[in-house]
Amino acid sequence: MKIGLIGKKLGMTQVYTDKGEALPVTVIQVAGNQVVQVKTVEKDGYSAVQLGFGDKKEKSVNKPEGGHFKKAGASPKYVLKEYRVDGEAPAAGTVFGPEVFEVGDVVDVIGTTKGKGFQGVVKRYGFAGQPMSHGSMMHRRTGSIGCRLTPGRVWKNQKMPGHTGTTNRTTQNLQIVQSRTEEGVILVRGCVPGHNNSYVFVRPAIKKAAAKN
Repeated sequence: MKIGLIGKKLGMTQVYTDKGEALPVTVIQVAGNQVVQVKTVEKDGYSAVQLGFGDKKEKSVNKPEGGHFKKAGASPKYVLKEYRVDGEAPAAGTVFGPEVFEVGDVVDVIGTTKGKGFQGVVKRYGFAGQPMSHGSMMHRRTGSIGCRLTPGRVWKNQKMPGHTGTTNRTTQNLQIVQSRTEEGVILVRGCVPGHNNSYVFVRPAIKKAAAKN
């Protein structure tokens, strides 16, 4: 049975294959995932487990949260995430790590993209911009956003300047290059959303692709 894991993005590096090929990889710390709650079909209508990640001081949780963790025999955690399971679910308090995934497995990684603040349309959407010479004063401006005739208004979802980043993104079909149990990390080929030390969610790929050589 394979379930998802909660992890922390540590950064990117590269590893070499037996053929001498350099592969860009993202290092994700996943050691210490603990089952905080088990949901069953009889009681909850579906089968799932709630995982916790990142140890938290007991004084930093309120009484309802403390009771939730104590009931499962787990230490307080910073991040909680629920994953569906097929078949028998692991017992509360069970701890998972890199051993959940094997080399060659294909996963999806969900994270929050880096925040860029308020940006114009050139940086936000890749607009080409307007003339850079002949007296033009509209170099990086949006340009026309509508017409006073038909339809006589600005369409919804018109691309305009605004806040950029800090949105949930899923990178699909990434291959597990290494699973280092002793170090508590997995190495995923390619990049994943988020800045270093941000929390990410790793799950078995939904649209599973063939493993890369």
